[in-house]
Amino acid sequence: MNYDLIIARYGEIGVKSPKIRSRFERKLVKNIKATFDCEVDRNQGRIYIHPKDFEDGVKKLNRVFGVVSYSPATSTTATYEGIDETLTKYVGDLISEDLIDENTKFAIKCRRVGKHDFSSQEMAAHCGGVVRNVVLAPVDLTNPDLTIFVEIRDNNAFIFHEKIKGPGGLPLGTQGKVVALLSSGIDSPVAAYLMMKRGCEVIALNCDNSPFTTPKASELFDALVDQLNIYAKGSPIKKRVVHYGEYLQAAKDKAPEKMTCVLCKSGMYHIAEKLALKLGADAIVDGSSVGQVASQTLSNILATRYGVDMPILSPLIGLDKEEITQIAKKIGTFEISEIDDGGCSAVPRYPETQADLERVKLACEDMNQDEEIEKAFRNIVRFD
Repeated sequence: MNYDLIIARYGEIGVKSPKIRSRFERKLVKNIKATFDCEVDRNQGRIYIHPKDFEDGVKKLNRVFGVVSYSPATSTTATYEGIDETLTKYVGDLISEDLIDENTKFAIKCRRVGKHDFSSQEMAAHCGGVVRNVVLAPVDLTNPDLTIFVEIRDNNAFIFHEKIKGPGGLPLGTQGKVVALLSSGIDSPVAAYLMMKRGCEVIALNCDNSPFTTPKASELFDALVDQLNIYAKGSPIKKRVVHYGEYLQAAKDKAPEKMTCVLCKSGMYHIAEKLALKLGADAIVDGSSVGQVASQTLSNILATRYGVDMPILSPLIGLDKEEITQIAKKIGTFEISEIDDGGCSAVPRYPETQADLERVKLACEDMNQDEEIEKAFRNIVRFD
């Protein structure tokens, strides 16, 4: 097909106030330009993209949050002559690619913005005749095999037949920053991705539990951030690593063993909160899903978040493992998370599943949690 541009569409951006809408559009355009080399124009709720490498643009636009759908298109003038000539060539290309023949039921859908000497229905009927002059395919407006779209905006017309689904959401970087607790597992990268889809810039915080974990866990964290970063053009993920083994050792040595996982998660939240305050983030994100592991029973979720004043967002909270896994496969993190990192040897044989808040407070006092958190926080390492 002889395309010369891509038409990108957004969804909920369009219901914002004019000022907010304009700001979101500008950020969306910036993110598109950061994703692949192109020129971009905005006009009346549409974004017109002229990629330097067309195939690269079509492939990578699916990674830009805020784009609901997009169409490779051919442009012409909004006149009968221009549309006739361009549509005739377009149908010829469809025939050469085996997308239409005399047995293909087709429909024309015409949308028009601006003042013209024809209606949308008149132009659609006219375009149907143009198609049938090239190939005697049957018209079926109810259940077509192929729909050809003719979009007319003022003096320009655009012809296309595909509407490729984009990732949707809001442009990355329009909703502030979050600190995402990111491990090498399946869940937390998906949680970070979903918050990116809602427009949040991500600071990824990894708790390095060595010597209770192997160096492989840190390698997988790096690989997961690299994978997520293909969706983060324009607002790349910032990486922070906290050396957490000493904190875990204090929890094991000074508090009841069965409380180790509860104290571990509690400490992560507190450190994430301190980092968020330092870097200007507004929330913490984790991969919790109710009941999935010992630290994610409702009782333990309440107990581990005690004393944290910042919002903790858990976008996976109502999803099951299969649903989370499907998203992980779609975004390319599943294969990385599936690699065996050796697990965490600090996990007790019988972890607490119904933590009582008062007992958690006592355990925190026993291990001098505030002091251990401060020590760990001082040792956060930046990797950007």
